[in-house]
Amino acid sequence: MMIKTVLSYLVLLCCILGARAQVKNEAAPDTVMRVVEGRKNTPEQEKKPYVILISADGFRHDYAKKYDAQHLLKLSGTGVRAKAMIPSFPSVTFPNHYTLVTGMYPSHHGLVSNSFYSEERKDSYYMNNNTKVVDGSWYGGTPLWVLAEQQQMLSASLFWVGSEADIKGIRPTYFFKYTEKIPMAKRIGIVVDWLKLPEAERPHLITFYLSEPDHSGHGFGPEAPETARAVKLVDSVVYQLTQAVKATGLPVNFVFVSDHGMTAVDTAHPIATPKEIDTAQFNIIPVSTMLELYARDTRAVQPLYEKLKGSAKDYKVYLKSNTPARWHYGGSDDRFHRIADIVLVPVWPKVFSNKMPGKGHHGFDPAEVKDMKATFYAWGPAIKSGLTIPAFENVNVYPFITEILGLDYTEEIDGKKEVLHGILK
Repeated sequence: MMIKTVLSYLVLLCCILGARAQVKNEAAPDTVMRVVEGRKNTPEQEKKPYVILISADGFRHDYAKKYDAQHLLKLSGTGVRAKAMIPSFPSVTFPNHYTLVTGMYPSHHGLVSNSFYSEERKDSYYMNNNTKVVDGSWYGGTPLWVLAEQQQMLSASLFWVGSEADIKGIRPTYFFKYTEKIPMAKRIGIVVDWLKLPEAERPHLITFYLSEPDHSGHGFGPEAPETARAVKLVDSVVYQLTQAVKATGLPVNFVFVSDHGMTAVDTAHPIATPKEIDTAQFNIIPVSTMLELYARDTRAVQPLYEKLKGSAKDYKVYLKSNTPARWHYGGSDDRFHRIADIVLVPVWPKVFSNKMPGKGHHGFDPAEVKDMKATFYAWGPAIKSGLTIPAFENVNVYPFITEILGLDYTEEIDGKKEVLHGILK
């Protein structure tokens, strides 16, 4: 009897351990660095400066002062600080991160929202669908790392929208699949290791993405102590990164940006999906700050538009043909035919939701909701010191970085070199 009991216990233990091992294996994060073999910097590119482009997701334009991010304030004080940076519409993560590295408005580079439908492809793009995210055919424009690699300057990415995709058949020489499982100390070590590579193998452009304070802002709201702590965390990480990079002795320029801001919303009275919308006639892609309605038959567009215009409360209704010009988000701008036939946008502080929404949101028109405005700081050997500049549109970051790196581009973009040229030495 005792033997049977012991055997039963051993079998049970093996099952438990096996199950745990299986769960652990299934949940194991992908933290492996990908390396595209066979690339080298040309001797000319080896002599160029270095740029580390840092994004702190959802780092509102006033967060550094509001939450006393001492390191960022000091570092930006040695360089250039913008009063704000104006995100493109819609002020959400994927479109704006990709705008920063292409110099194009979302309607021009193709990522018109975090999720959207393509009439040409008869398919939808979703930011949480890895198959779509890594498919380079969804992405227009020429991201900074593609431009650099085309000119035989190596690049590296510790995450950025589009960096895992084969855009124009090109990825950064060194890159990772997105994961939040790599500790910050290790991330900093990876950057330093890149900068210690032999000159021919060393990246001159590095992108470095941080998911905070966006997560905290969504969950707790922009005024919460949790968001303040997230800002302090970002401040600490940037300081540690700059100190570690300083020890390499290389002429590294830092550009610190965010994709958008964050605002508190009315959580008690969300706007439900309007009952007038017939899902048999329209494909709905819902976002808290925008409902995108794609008609299955275009003859249904005008009748629904008129119906919604007549009953709309706490939200505005637009056809693709009559969106505000400042959005660059209408039919004439829609190069990839991905903007919805009808666009519904809530009037702040309302949001769309069929349940209680989170406390913090973004996506609103930056011209109407100042909390949407983002951050821009820059410092380093190529950048002037002690300047504060007016707010500017984020499409202008791309030509600024190409100028630091000495990269040429011929593609038509929306950003203008002259906007930030004056902050370079």
